[in-house]
Amino acid sequence: MAKIDITRTELAWPGKYDDEGNLVPPRRVSLPFQVIERVNETRATRTQHAGHVGTLFDYWQAEDQAAADDGDGWRNKLIWGDNLYVMGSLLEHFAGKVDLVYIDPPYATGADFSFKTHIGDEEVAKEQSMLEEKAYRDTWGQGVDSYLGMLYDRLVLMRDLLADTGSIFVHADVHMGPYIKVLLDELFGKDNFLNEIAWYYYNKLHDSRKKLLPKAFDVIFYYVKNRQANYVYHRLDEQREQPVKKLRYHKVNGKIQNIIGADGKAVTYVSETRVVDNVWRIRCLQPANKAEWVDFETQKPVDLIERMLQIASNPGDLVLDAFLGSGTTVIAAERQGRRWIGMDIGRFSMHLTRKRLLDEPGAKPFEVLNLGKYERQVWQGVTFAGQRQTQQMLVFEYLKFILELYGSQPLAGTQHLHGKRGAAMVHVGAIDAPVTIDEINACLAECKAMGQKELHVLGWEWEMGLANLMVDAARAQGIRLLLLTIPREVMEQQAVQKGDIRFYELAYLEAKIKTQDLSATVTLTDFVIPNDELIPPEVREKISKWSDYVDYWAVDWDFHDDTFVNGWTSYRTRRDRSLQLRSDPHTYSAEGHHRILVKVIDIFGNDTSQVYELKVA
Repeated sequence: MAKIDITRTELAWPGKYDDEGNLVPPRRVSLPFQVIERVNETRATRTQHAGHVGTLFDYWQAEDQAAADDGDGWRNKLIWGDNLYVMGSLLEHFAGKVDLVYIDPPYATGADFSFKTHIGDEEVAKEQSMLEEKAYRDTWGQGVDSYLGMLYDRLVLMRDLLADTGSIFVHADVHMGPYIKVLLDELFGKDNFLNEIAWYYYNKLHDSRKKLLPKAFDVIFYYVKNRQANYVYHRLDEQREQPVKKLRYHKVNGKIQNIIGADGKAVTYVSETRVVDNVWRIRCLQPANKAEWVDFETQKPVDLIERMLQIASNPGDLVLDAFLGSGTTVIAAERQGRRWIGMDIGRFSMHLTRKRLLDEPGAKPFEVLNLGKYERQVWQGVTFAGQRQTQQMLVFEYLKFILELYGSQPLAGTQHLHGKRGAAMVHVGAIDAPVTIDEINACLAECKAMGQKELHVLGWEWEMGLANLMVDAARAQGIRLLLLTIPREVMEQQAVQKGDIRFYELAYLEAKIKTQDLSATVTLTDFVIPNDELIPPEVREKISKWSDYVDYWAVDWDFHDDTFVNGWTSYRTRRDRSLQLRSDPHTYSAEGHHRILVKVIDIFGNDTSQVYELKVA
């Protein structure tokens, strides 16, 4: 091993340097973004701003970047994916353009933080189970070294995205704070450290059984990209809890002297405000009956994030949060008139944030994106590629991995069928394409030729309208067909190690469209998960009607096989568990044929869509 020339104090961990003593750079990939949904925007507006019209599985074209840069074409962005790949992919268009970064990364405690599932009108309180989906994990393994390696790589990308006049705030607890401070000094420079903020949440409950002092604050590290640049800073005042008397004074010959009144006494005044210092007395969100609380264990108060935005950014500035969690940062950015990009690896984070934004008065248009098949391709290459791995062996290792997670055995000598689970044949969809009707028909034909009576198809994405059509077609051939979605969590190492992978059956929905003159109304009439034996008993026993499975549904009134444009929606919140099953009327501008896309997101975070044809006259 080469001798490392040590010239400064820094943290080191296995993997930070290679055997030659060279710093190992973070994995940088630039992948295209797939736009899955646009919210708070009409299709007419979308057509006006976007010069590209593609298919449902097409990719973001950077919107006409000139318009985006001057603000006219900008849409806020909610991105689902590994933030290492997401930030790497943002660099092409956003390097040096982010004005403020706030992150609240997991604290490497090994804990799995949960998002509680509600069923219908009822909140289910239970031990960790299928009822509580994982909000996020320490997905980079156990131990401080793997945690530091994870965070280091991501901080490098945040630094590259940050504008020269920008700032970064990193939220930490007392356990990881000292380590993170050293990382930030190394990456941003000690000279660019402005302050360590103590968030004093003075009403948090303490477990009296623990032999330690009650924990009453977190730390937030505040750095700028370049202290020599004209970085943004605004002094803030806050209301005092109790007014205080202060002496008035002035300077005489450089010396501070009290002002003496005509009565010979020092002049005083009552001060009701104070300059905001680095101790922030902002209450946390517990107990959970606070109106802002959304049942997310690590949720932070909106006014905590708003204060950072007020201090270190201006209206219209671009804010980024790479560990979005419950979405508090983007809510704060909306309220403060900032543009934003938020990302998270968790599907519940995406779903919860979207609902919070829909609930936010005056929220500007935003789009939901992911990296689609390209992220999966990178994951496949990183996870299964050996030194001389051929593409054929790469696919074989991928199939073997998915089959093992599904509890099935590989099958040899077949063309379309990859494995067997009990009496059922198993087909695994490709990593880079949706499962098609033709693909399933080929599997059914092979099952029939082999005399097999049950087929399970696992897929990442699905051709539109496939679910109920293919289940019925298989039944007519005497074959029981199950269509199951491969969850994104298979790409999370920690989720795999902890056995947290669940394949959910592809559901289907039924809706009725009623037209009158140029208006149309959609009524959601059924939502079916075909084989409820796959749903845990503790969930099934709480279901009293089909709509209890539905958490959110939305309508695109004029679907063109491209991005879903949310034209109407109804969803449940913690405070309002009701769900409107009939849409408001939508009026078309002229007679003609239209396609309506109805999308449902269930209580497990899975989405199901169906297209309907109609004519208005």
